[in-house]
Amino acid sequence: MLPKELFDLMRELSIFPAVLATVDAGGDMHQTFITWLYPIEQNLIRMALSSNSKSAQNMIQTQKASLFFFAPNTAIACYGSVRLVKERIESVKFPVNVFEMEVQKVENCLFPGGTVLGVVPFMHTGNLQKAAELDSLVLEALKG
Repeated sequence: MLPKELFDLMRELSIFPAVLATVDAGGDMHQTFITWLYPIEQNLIRMALSSNSKSAQNMIQTQKASLFFFAPNTAIACYGSVRLVKERIESVKFPVNVFEMEVQKVENCLFPGGTVLGVVPFMHTGNLQKAAELDSLVLEALKG
């Protein structure tokens, strides 16, 4: 299960960046930076990705993923099984899949004598209004 402090922080912040790692059916690994995720329970994380992304295709093929989170005093890797729960978020103009990851294993990845000072700083570039609107639509779908 996610540590309660991380779970609470993820629910509090509207955008919480993480590194998503997947593998395809042939064993090739892929990593990407994502921000569309929301913890439903301490052992269940919902995330959204563009339907044509390599990560989405890999999760459909193998039903496996890991997420890596950085937060104050925390570097956590979560491993689990993934299932597609929604093929499309209707309010979004391009195809976005919604997945749920059942967290089966959590590892503390901090080395002795090291710590993380905060959440990874993140901001959109480009059209900030459109980015905020898109984030709002996707996060609303993840929470619902």
